[in-house]
Amino acid sequence: MKTTVEIEDTLLAEAKKQAVDEHKPLRALIEDGLRWRLLAQPPAHRRRIRWVVAEGGAPKGVRDRVAMYDWLRRES
Repeated sequence: MKTTVEIEDTLLAEAKKQAVDEHKPLRALIEDGLRWRLLAQPPAHRRRIRWVVAEGGAPKGVRDRVAMYDWLRRES
């Protein structure tokens, strides 16, 4: 697919040199960069969850999620 993008002149010049050094078309270099950014790097808005495990466990008699929701409603 063809598209038009504006790229800063100095960045474009560096990218063209890099493409020549790697013996590939500029388009392939740009596609590689997009793939790396979109696939290899987690999106900036997504946060990693740090799980915290505490002693105690579930309340007595609570064995599944539905029972936990019921227990929480009773306690609040």
